[in-house]
Amino acid sequence: MQAGKSSGTRTKRAGNRHHTTHPVAGTARAEAIDIRMGTFRQPAMQTPVLVLNASYEPINICGARRALVLVLKGVARTEEEQGAVLHSHRMNLQMPSVIRLLEYRRIPHQTRALSRKNILLRDRNTCQYCQKVLIASELTLDHVVPRCRGGLSTWENLVACCRDCNRRKGSLMLHELTDMKLLREPRPFSLHTSRHIMRMIGSADANWRKYLYFESESAA
Repeated sequence: MQAGKSSGTRTKRAGNRHHTTHPVAGTARAEAIDIRMGTFRQPAMQTPVLVLNASYEPINICGARRALVLVLKGVARTEEEQGAVLHSHRMNLQMPSVIRLLEYRRIPHQTRALSRKNILLRDRNTCQYCQKVLIASELTLDHVVPRCRGGLSTWENLVACCRDCNRRKGSLMLHELTDMKLLREPRPFSLHTSRHIMRMIGSADANWRKYLYFESESAA
């Protein structure tokens, strides 16, 4: 009987070694996390984290998992915490909300690299036809002008799209469809676009606001 009980205890303890996240309920930070996760409907480890240059200039947004990797590697430090804790059998880590690079990075003022990740970020993880907000794995990219009809893989011709809309559109042009239209005209992901997305998410989180110049605008 004792051996069975001991085995059960070991099983329970082993189960606690799996990574879990537990937001501190009822706090302003927890509410901000809910708002940000609601905007993108992402799992906890993909919750948006604001990235600052060494000069405290906001330069990027990354997922919480990537932010933790940068902190653990000593590339960045946590400036603000989410209020959630990542538990493992080795340590407990506060989930970051804002991180700052320890070495200054020169950021060229030009458009970002054309990639699936950046297209989804530009389009706010929103299908540009039916306006559904989905997690990244439930979205695909659609060529507005299909490749079979001469469409190129460019910022102006690629949009985030759910699988249902992608199947419905197929190889047709938009003017050949009566019930589908673009939510907005696709444009290159510029520095202005990146800052706009940062401010959109940051408006719901006091941890981000002080780094995105909301306070100076309020004073003005």
